[in-house]
Amino acid sequence: MDGNKRRQAIIDILKKSLQPVSGTYLAKTLQVSRQVIVQDIALLRAGDYDIYSTHKGYVLNAQKVCKRIFKVHHDDNEVEKELSLIVDLGGYVEDVFVYHKVYNIVKATLNIASRRDIKNYMTNLQTGHSSLLKNVTSGYHYHTVHADNEEILDEIQEELQKAGFLAQLQEYEPVDFWKDK
Repeated sequence: MDGNKRRQAIIDILKKSLQPVSGTYLAKTLQVSRQVIVQDIALLRAGDYDIYSTHKGYVLNAQKVCKRIFKVHHDDNEVEKELSLIVDLGGYVEDVFVYHKVYNIVKATLNIASRRDIKNYMTNLQTGHSSLLKNVTSGYHYHTVHADNEEILDEIQEELQKAGFLAQLQEYEPVDFWKDK
């Protein structure tokens, strides 16, 4: 069995298991050494599989995290409304970033999942000496938003559009500039 088929077999075994699967079991089942299994797990992790190592074996986190990047535009007084719209529909705002023609991507982590998080964020903005990142690009900015499924992301996108927050990508913005995020 070649490496790609073996790694797919590992994923299949982990998906079907209700408990951790030991490296020894995987090695015996796939007729390879434990060291080969360790290397395969490392390759699978690098390939975006969320595999945990426990003292009893490997566990695949099968929960797929859906995420989408939204380009938005609004005034300073609409920040709370924009973020509330996203979290009220089940979104999690990972970050805010801008695409600056000189500095490229400038990003800040937000980790906003609730109205409480929004309130704390707004309080920090009002009591601090900083301004919103979006202001360096005339109000245009991006958010990476996570949700449990694509339908929630579709609904968030639709509501951002209805609220007038969704912005169009410009020709100078590379469509894949966030791939390395």
